[in-house]
Amino acid sequence: MNTSPERRTYKMTIAYDGTNYCGWQIQPNGISIQELIQKAMATILRKEITIIASGRTDAGVHALGQIAHFHYTEPLDAYRLQGSLNSLLPVDIRIHNIVEAPANFHAQHSPVGKTYHYNVHLDRVQDPFQRLYCLHVKEKIDLNILREAAKIFVGTHDFTSFANEAYKGSAAKDPVRTLRRLDIIDQPGGIRFELEADGFLYKMVRNIVGTLLECAAGKHSIYQVREMLAAKDRRVSGMAAPPQGLFLVFVDY
Repeated sequence: MNTSPERRTYKMTIAYDGTNYCGWQIQPNGISIQELIQKAMATILRKEITIIASGRTDAGVHALGQIAHFHYTEPLDAYRLQGSLNSLLPVDIRIHNIVEAPANFHAQHSPVGKTYHYNVHLDRVQDPFQRLYCLHVKEKIDLNILREAAKIFVGTHDFTSFANEAYKGSAAKDPVRTLRRLDIIDQPGGIRFELEADGFLYKMVRNIVGTLLECAAGKHSIYQVREMLAAKDRRVSGMAAPPQGLFLVFVDY
């Protein structure tokens, strides 16, 4: 007879300002969001807990709706745990909720889609209160060219040219992704890129945004952007946009 306690799976929704961190994932060279949450969990539960997120975000990248999961075998008051975690965590990391999930739920393997936003400030003078959350582009940008070039990426493609570490991890197994939409939305002082896909390769969003901005500044033609995508070679595409404008907004399960 099996008398071992039942292992339960819990799903967390997390928001964070990534400015002061080396990213989501625990690393030896800096403080990560994962590290701080796991330390707070250990303090509260008096037990080491491993938290697995939907994907890593890099240093300086933010999240409005990062999803993570963990397992626990004892009775757990999720609402109380949420409050306790938020009382211990820095103010730039917040747990929105914790709910029990199906036993087979996996934050990294279960998603069917993700949505990222990237903010760009185009006015001559940048709003100082937005400097940590957007890219200030000082060059003249042709928005018509930008929107036309953005259409190239929508659909199912091999995105090797827009993936860092294209021959490692998930990109090496399958670099094909379906970008469901790439919208460019006007907002005060600039624009917002909204990208929704069934999944993203490492730094894919920042590489696409950087290349599109270079194209709209006259550094590449729309034809050259098409060639970049077809080349399946990261060396031919444009520079990655810096991290501070990028937000993980939503993970769809």
